[in-house]
Amino acid sequence: MRADAQARLTELRGLVGREHVLTDPQDLIHYGCDWARQFVPAPFAAVMPATADEVQSVVRWARERGVALVPSGGRTGLSGGAAATDGELVVSMERMNRILGFDPVDRTLTVQAGAVTERVQGAAREEGLFYPVDFGSRGSSQIGGNIATNAGGIKVLRYGMTRSWVTGLKVVTGTGELLDLNRGLVKNATGYDLRHLLIGSEGTLGIVVEATLQLTDPPPPQQVMVLALPGLADVMAVLGEFRRKLVLSAFEFFTDRALVHVVNAGARRPFDTVAPCYVLVEFDADPEAALAAFDVAMGKGFVLDGVISQSEGQASELWRLREGITESLARYKPYKNDISVRVGVVPAFLTRVDELFAREYPDFEVIWFGHIGDGNLHISVLRPEGMEEAAFHQSCHEVTHRLGALLAEFGGSISAEHGVGLLKKPFLHYTRSAAEIELMRQVKRVFDPDGIMNPGRIF
Repeated sequence: MRADAQARLTELRGLVGREHVLTDPQDLIHYGCDWARQFVPAPFAAVMPATADEVQSVVRWARERGVALVPSGGRTGLSGGAAATDGELVVSMERMNRILGFDPVDRTLTVQAGAVTERVQGAAREEGLFYPVDFGSRGSSQIGGNIATNAGGIKVLRYGMTRSWVTGLKVVTGTGELLDLNRGLVKNATGYDLRHLLIGSEGTLGIVVEATLQLTDPPPPQQVMVLALPGLADVMAVLGEFRRKLVLSAFEFFTDRALVHVVNAGARRPFDTVAPCYVLVEFDADPEAALAAFDVAMGKGFVLDGVISQSEGQASELWRLREGITESLARYKPYKNDISVRVGVVPAFLTRVDELFAREYPDFEVIWFGHIGDGNLHISVLRPEGMEEAAFHQSCHEVTHRLGALLAEFGGSISAEHGVGLLKKPFLHYTRSAAEIELMRQVKRVFDPDGIMNPGRIF
């Protein structure tokens, strides 16, 4: 090891403790990548601070030494936002995982950034309340990462994105300054709300160290239906019928190809009927209203078959059909797109994007699924057998430019909830104007004048 590198490690060990500076090659691989899996991890080290003061010390040290930092949570992102590929220092929040306090009057939970999402949900339940941000990676994703990417998930239709549930935020900026933003206030009309600027900034402006989260009443008992549909054109018609008769928590969509993969991975097929696409509907338990909505949709030809959960266990089995898709595809290392349009234009957009993929991907397997009730569609493209990986990614990259142009036409977004990271940078201009991008660059220079905070992301 070069003398200057050894000196840097010695300095870092003095800041966070010797055992909390990791240099083992396997550790660097583990902490240097996220679920995107398309980048070769190459950090020079990973540090694991235990306090906000230690995070400040690390940031100030990095600024003095000109070392780039990559904040690291559960690393469940899918856009390369937590990939350290060029000798950066990974700042893992793993040790900062405590539940700091519960306020029964404000009904808020204050947690460190490294608290795992599922643990936060459990802490809310222990107080008889509910933290509604939820997704398949809840068991490993961390609150800091959820905030940095403004995570969405499976209940956005009812509860909105992460930003709706953050009432206070502590962040260490690129200058090493600790900001204490909004402090849990419901009303605060004192100029710019920097809290919301930091939410979704992907670690490019600062490192989240603590958050105050709003909790809410638990929903009433839920039921789940899975429905077989004749085609994509029927999806929004079914949403309309069910939304008129039920209080929905989720409205999820997946194609027949997605179902095949998740069943091959161990899930149980919900019924014998084979259809081009399916929807999963979660709603406040009301069997009579659910069956009435089903009968109407069936009578109009929008639905071919369906099943309704009779127990929590069966509801979990039905949810696996949707939540298990990403895991079932992981071994293929698919090329992913995470896009959104306004719900009102989904039918027209789906028709156009279906035509695009039929034309551009005639020999590729394309898996569609997503939170279509809020206009969010996930697309995974599988590499044909025998095709070189580089050629595959180049082909998908070119098609994504065409998809981006289509999204611009419909006023949509090239990243609905996964963030921009490294993967979506080339397509940012399809969603953001040149003026917006330049203003974002200027904002970054204010918070991070030396450009050390997760460099290369977004821009």
